[in-house]
Amino acid sequence: MSTAPVERIADALLYEGYMLYPYRPSSVKNRQRFNFGVLLPEAWIEGHPGGSERAFLQMECLLLGNGSTTLTVRVRFLQLVERLTIRDVAESWHEAVDRVVQLDCTIGQLLVAPRRNRFTAAAGEQVESLDAEPGTTGIVVRRQQALTGLVEASAEPCGDGVVRLRVLVANRTALPHGDLTRDDALLRSLVSAHAILETQGGEFVSLLDPPEPLAEAAAACQNQGVWPVLAGEDGARNTLLASPIVLYDFPTIAPESAGDLFDGTEIDEILSLRIMSLTDEEKSEVRRSDERARRLLERTESLAEEEMMKLHGALRRPDPLQEERS
Repeated sequence: MSTAPVERIADALLYEGYMLYPYRPSSVKNRQRFNFGVLLPEAWIEGHPGGSERAFLQMECLLLGNGSTTLTVRVRFLQLVERLTIRDVAESWHEAVDRVVQLDCTIGQLLVAPRRNRFTAAAGEQVESLDAEPGTTGIVVRRQQALTGLVEASAEPCGDGVVRLRVLVANRTALPHGDLTRDDALLRSLVSAHAILETQGGEFVSLLDPPEPLAEAAAACQNQGVWPVLAGEDGARNTLLASPIVLYDFPTIAPESAGDLFDGTEIDEILSLRIMSLTDEEKSEVRRSDERARRLLERTESLAEEEMMKLHGALRRPDPLQEERS
């Protein structure tokens, strides 16, 4: 995992919903994962009209700069891999592989014409023997479906020294036939898709708190499927995070957090206590199900008392009005 502030937040977004408490594949909610940032194939969306699913995301923001200002766009997502474990019985599960697609350009280039990066991930299959593990026999089969997508960046003038940037990410994956289930379509999807934008020689403008002269231009930005916020070191304006979950500017991970829990709707302390309350049989299922879940369980079980005490909470930003009243 990355340690930079924006990377830590982005990693949390990437695995939001990857596996939910009680972290067992047999749990109903772990059969309906990944509700945020899912870009399904365009063909699948066209065959299922009227729903809330999408095949693309669009981010717009304002950037202060000139023609030589550089821009790096990193689109990050998970590609799901179907895993079939065959021991005495067959057990299926969707694992995930991190993917990054990058596009580099200058504002001057974008003002002339959009820049595009068409990307693909090939289909494949791997078979692994379980005989090497003590007391186990069987195989693990991992199947990965092909993916095809597009990242496009464009810009237009929006005042003196101001441009409106647009980043489009679309899933262009072809389908083998038209009646795929959503689970099958997920294997051909960009999951937890988001983008990190970095600039040199320029500054991004907060859409949450734009300066008054740029308020109207900021309000005109059209964002679909993501919301851009300033990210990185507090006060810096060279990094933007386009998140599928609405965040505030300069979001951070609480320093008390011992590690990823994947379930952002829960409080770390409550979730850690719940994990500790799992039965031995339930913990055994968690360990067998997924490597990330196994590490989560072992990390939680090894928390020291002082680490648990830190999860009780902390006062981050005292209310200045409260100080005045006192």
